Amino acid sequence: MEDVLRRGPDVAAVVNAWKSLDERRRRLQAELDTMRQQRNAANERMAKLDKKSAEFAGARDELKSLSGKIKDGEGELARIEGDCEQALLAIPNAPHGSVPTGAGADDNPVLHVWGAKPTYAFAPRPHWEIGEALGILDFAAGAKISGARFTVLRGAGSKLERALVGFMLDLHGQHGYEEVWPPAIVRRASLRGTGQLPKFEADLFRLAIPTGPDHVPDNDLFLSPTAEVQVTNLHADEILDADRLPLRYTAYTQCFRAEAGAGGKDTRGLIRQHQFDKVELVKFAAPETSYAELELLRADAERVLQTLGLHYRVVTLCTGDLSFTSAKTYDLEVWLPGQDAYREISSCSNFEDFQARRAKIRYRPAAGEKARPVHTLNGSGVAIGRTLVAILEQYQQADGSVIVPPALRPYAGGLERIRPRE
Repeated sequence: MEDVLRRGPDVAAVVNAWKSLDERRRRLQAELDTMRQQRNAANERMAKLDKKSAEFAGARDELKSLSGKIKDGEGELARIEGDCEQALLAIPNAPHGSVPTGAGADDNPVLHVWGAKPTYAFAPRPHWEIGEALGILDFAAGAKISGARFTVLRGAGSKLERALVGFMLDLHGQHGYEEVWPPAIVRRASLRGTGQLPKFEADLFRLAIPTGPDHVPDNDLFLSPTAEVQVTNLHADEILDADRLPLRYTAYTQCFRAEAGAGGKDTRGLIRQHQFDKVELVKFAAPETSYAELELLRADAERVLQTLGLHYRVVTLCTGDLSFTSAKTYDLEVWLPGQDAYREISSCSNFEDFQARRAKIRYRPAAGEKARPVHTLNGSGVAIGRTLVAILEQYQQADGSVIVPPALRPYAGGLERIRPRE
């Protein structure tokens, strides 16, 4: 528990709140154990007494009083245990020892850089200007239909989005990932299992559902914020055989986020939308191999950008920038020349047993041995919309056209270049 304090001073209050509740729970449990012993002793004493004696009446009154106190104590214990469980769910994962200490994104060290920044004989434009000029990004139509932070892709834009999905799924399938196509709607229990709930409920789109005496809160339904939720929960409440590990899955899904904490960031373009497409990578691994699997996962995500010829860098997230659920994360940041900035396009994380304990995903190391939590890992393989953004900005030409990366052309009907509208 002490390792989690490396995340920063704000975590201490959360940990101390849980410790305080846990101390009350332990203290009350001890008091109840003592009173139960006293009740057993009173029962034994009464069995030896004359039922008509005053001593028997006194023992009976003592027993009645003890039973009342025990009943009240058990009710209080149940409430404290519920509060304790909720407090525990608010504690983030402990960072791995190799995670650098830092306060935020500015303290993330660069692991490596791939490729060179593209150069231009003109001032590169941001993707929203390029997309509107090409007639492939229709922000006004998206806002008219659904509101802010929604976009309609038209013509070649729609074709490229679809091409990227097929390209990424095929690429990951060639490297050992089983493709799955999960539902887009998930239960509250599934979101709690992967750590999105209870902390991030404000960032989710909850569906309106009937309530009544038969309503079960765990069956509340939400639009999924990431395929990590569905694919990780494929094995919720299961015990896996060790010889099946590691399990590797890839999935395409539409993702939905309210972006409640975005604070006005990235209001232009495709970077931060309420609805977006993503190809996800998820792994289940034995604890002793999970960090080797994290390196392979990162390489698999990088392969997408390398095959598309997109310049990017990899950073290691410091303790202050680590997500709530992660023990260690690498961010792949693609270069966007129109914005003169690197932007995150994939996060590759090892959650160790943080999610597995919540979702009750275990494996049996060998026949007859006790089941243990697996380690879960995931990464975007990669974000489709942000890849489209990177292609538009890195492959832009002086005449306003955009070159389609060669690896993507077979998935886009042979399209080689997107030209401005006449």
